[in-house]
Amino acid sequence: MIHQKIAILGCGNLGTSIAHGLLESENFEPNNLTLTRRNPNSLYELQPLGVKVLTDNVLAAMEADILILGVKPYNVNHILKEIKSVLKPDKQIIVSLATGVTLEEMYEVLDKKTTLYRAMPNIAADIKESVTCICGSNSTPEIDESIKKLFNSVGFSITIDESLMEAATVLGACGIAYVLRFMRAMIQGGIQIGFDAKTANLIVNQTVKGAAELMIQKQMHPEEAIDKVTTPKGCTIVGLNEMEHQGFSAAMVRGVLASYEKIEKK
Repeated sequence: MIHQKIAILGCGNLGTSIAHGLLESENFEPNNLTLTRRNPNSLYELQPLGVKVLTDNVLAAMEADILILGVKPYNVNHILKEIKSVLKPDKQIIVSLATGVTLEEMYEVLDKKTTLYRAMPNIAADIKESVTCICGSNSTPEIDESIKKLFNSVGFSITIDESLMEAATVLGACGIAYVLRFMRAMIQGGIQIGFDAKTANLIVNQTVKGAAELMIQKQMHPEEAIDKVTTPKGCTIVGLNEMEHQGFSAAMVRGVLASYEKIEKK
């Protein structure tokens, strides 16, 4: 990616997270990154690094090899119409981060020859720990690899069928908020049993990080690891059973389904 010029149009929270992740990558030059936003005040702090900050989407689109659309779903068609006249379908790649806007819907505006992707990272891109689900059209293996490398620079990426993109949004992007809410509840419980907030926060952060790393490195199912912690008549199983009696797992599943149904109804 050293020589590819990347523009993030409509650079909000997610776009900014990706920008930070790219800037932390060894194989990316900051002067190849352009960010646009209607009100770009929050982006100006990146300018001393060499990043271009603009309010003009058309100008940004003219110079980019890869265009990342960070706008809200209802603004996707508007921004595509805005930049269409300067797009080069045979030379540029467009990547949309918008939830629920299909490739087919974007092709209603774009030239059918355009290489087009949908990608769903999460805000952990800011620290290069995102999972990004990707699907595309009019691509080649080489272009696929280039897009995967882009998002691997802010975590890791997997290619999926477009029919699963909304599910990927819920599990990967919304999912980080679910985990954070669970962590907040653990911290609150820790305070109630005697810890100050700062110490409870430190313990919970490392506990969740350790649990995730255990699953990743050992390739374990969560229940397999739980079995190692739950001794007969112990305090762990009592706590887990109480959580289940209060509907913990069911509430989590219902939350995932509610978020998915919200996307499907758009």
